[in-house]
Amino acid sequence: MKTWPYPRIVAHRGGGKIAPENTLDAIDTGARLGLKMIEFDAKLSADDVVFLLHDDLVDRTSDGRGPAKAMRYDEIEKLDAGTWFDPRFKGARMPTLVQVAERCFSHGLAANIEIKPCEGRDVETGVLVAREAARLWADAGPAPLLSSFSYAALEAAAQTAPDLPRGMLYEVIPSDWRAQTAALSCVSLHADHTTLSEDLVREIKDSGLRILAYTVNDPARARELAQWGVDAICTDRIDVIGAGFLD
Repeated sequence: MKTWPYPRIVAHRGGGKIAPENTLDAIDTGARLGLKMIEFDAKLSADDVVFLLHDDLVDRTSDGRGPAKAMRYDEIEKLDAGTWFDPRFKGARMPTLVQVAERCFSHGLAANIEIKPCEGRDVETGVLVAREAARLWADAGPAPLLSSFSYAALEAAAQTAPDLPRGMLYEVIPSDWRAQTAALSCVSLHADHTTLSEDLVREIKDSGLRILAYTVNDPARARELAQWGVDAICTDRIDVIGAGFLD
């Protein structure tokens, strides 16, 4: 079994559903509640700055409009990414990976960086996110865990920063998951928890992979998955499924 230095509970998009996702405010919120690991989405601006955003468009989580891949970061950083969630977070920004790494270090947080390419930018996003992550965490541990739904992005990341651990991310686990994860030398498989069964978890673990299940917001389900052998639970309910929940 490959080394797995990560906590059992992971805060989804930094602060789950109690802070504006993929912001420094979210990361601060997760840390304040005692979380020791966060997951967040990294993509590229038009001028190739790695920053945090889940969607291809900035519309849902900011006061801006349009596709992120068409915007320079100096435009993106001016957008209010907090008021949509709650006026208390007015002025929150979509941070760069540089800013996020600094915040992770200051809080002592491990990171799962989901490589989230805009349409048509899979390879370049994989390359640039991996390169930046390797540089930023060069003297810090544990190393960030890279994951992606995009095989091409994760493959590019593997070629760029082979020493960073990787996890293939699936909505539905395909029949060739063994071949895919082996080809990328993955340490983990990340799956929608609703697709997992006890038998499948055993099969994946027997292959030598660790498992991260997302997005688990029911405490009873979190306990069940842990009993099956799931290694990490990614949750929005960081106020209920906290750092010591599975201790």
